[in-house]
Amino acid sequence: MNRYSVWKYVIIVVALVLGFFYTLPNFFGEVPPVQVSPARSSVKLDTAVLARVEAALKDAALDAGAITLDGGSLKARFANTDEQLKAKDALQTALGDDYVVALNLLSRSPQWLASIGALPMYLGLDLRGGVHFLMQVDMKAALSKKLEAYSNDIRGMLRTAPAVFRSVARRSVDHRAFPRGRAARKSPGTHQQGHARPRAEGQRGRRRIPHQCRSAHRGPAQDPGIRAAAEHHHTAQPS
Repeated sequence: MNRYSVWKYVIIVVALVLGFFYTLPNFFGEVPPVQVSPARSSVKLDTAVLARVEAALKDAALDAGAITLDGGSLKARFANTDEQLKAKDALQTALGDDYVVALNLLSRSPQWLASIGALPMYLGLDLRGGVHFLMQVDMKAALSKKLEAYSNDIRGMLRTAPAVFRSVARRSVDHRAFPRGRAARKSPGTHQQGHARPRAEGQRGRRRIPHQCRSAHRGPAQDPGIRAAAEHHHTAQPS
């Protein structure tokens, strides 16, 4: 039977106890708070700001679990992320541009664990399931910038080309005046139908004349044999 010294067993027990206490913060989970910090160094963060934050949350019917003022930031904790987002919008409106209102995550571990340096192990985005971005494009501003770039390119090309121009300017155009696709090919419908109907009526009473006969009719001098063949072709139509 293997026997070790007593001090070795004591070291193992102490390591297990310390490891147990320092892993406890990971079991408490996290709480979603809203963090308020000054936007400039000249702006102070004191109890007056704390009172404004409490009043803004009360007006928005939001219950903060705890509001703490530590260091250079103020943190208000909430039960879930929905209340956190609503509180961020309410505080941003109430405090204005002098303060930065941001979302954060804090541990639920008790203060006595934090006092001995027992902090949770923070996970990165890869271990949290990634991140989701919702991007929106201002189409009006994007098109305006693109048109401005086209104007600059055209102006530069005209300056290097042997052409005289006065200016290159942007003008608003009513796109309804320029139909596209089938609508452009069909409009105006009355014009196309008016030309198609006489052709259809003109083709009822005659047959197509061969190319030789058409060329014979168009020429200034016609051969009597070709002319007779053409007249015979006109008269010999099926009943």
